[in-house]
Amino acid sequence: MFKKLVLPLVAAALLVALYFWAALSWNYSTGDRAGWVQKLSKKGWLCKTWEGEMAMVSLPGTAPEKFFFTIRDDVVAEQVSRVMGKRVTLHYDEKVGLPTSCFGETRHFVTRVSVSEEIPLAAGVMVPSRPASAASATAPAASR
Repeated sequence: MFKKLVLPLVAAALLVALYFWAALSWNYSTGDRAGWVQKLSKKGWLCKTWEGEMAMVSLPGTAPEKFFFTIRDDVVAEQVSRVMGKRVTLHYDEKVGLPTSCFGETRHFVTRVSVSEEIPLAAGVMVPSRPASAASATAPAASR
C-alpha cells in the first residue's frame, strides 16, 4: 500500500520540480530594449516580484510603446530604481511556460541595466544626456 501511494507522489513531485527547473533555466529569447523606465513596484500576494514599465520611443513625435518587465533580483531592481528618468537599456531573458504568476507577471525578466549616454535622432544628430548648461560650463575649462 505504501509503495502504491508514495512512489507515484514522489515521482510526480520530481517531474514537477524538473519542469520548473527547465522553465526557469531555459530562455525562449534574450535581448535588449532601450527607453525610459516610468514605473517600478514590488507586487504580489505571496511571491513578491518587481514589476515595471518602460516607455520606448522609436521616432521623435510618435506615441511611445510600453515594454512590461519583471525583475526577480533586488540588486537589479535597485539599479533600475536609481536610473529612473534617464534613458536606459534593459537586458532581458524571455521565459515561456511558467505556469503561475508567482515567478512574475510578465515573460520578460530583466537581468541588468545600463544608462544610454546619447539619443540618436538622425544620422549625425545626437542629443547629449547631460543638460546644456553643464556642457557649456565645462567647455571653457577644456579650452584653457
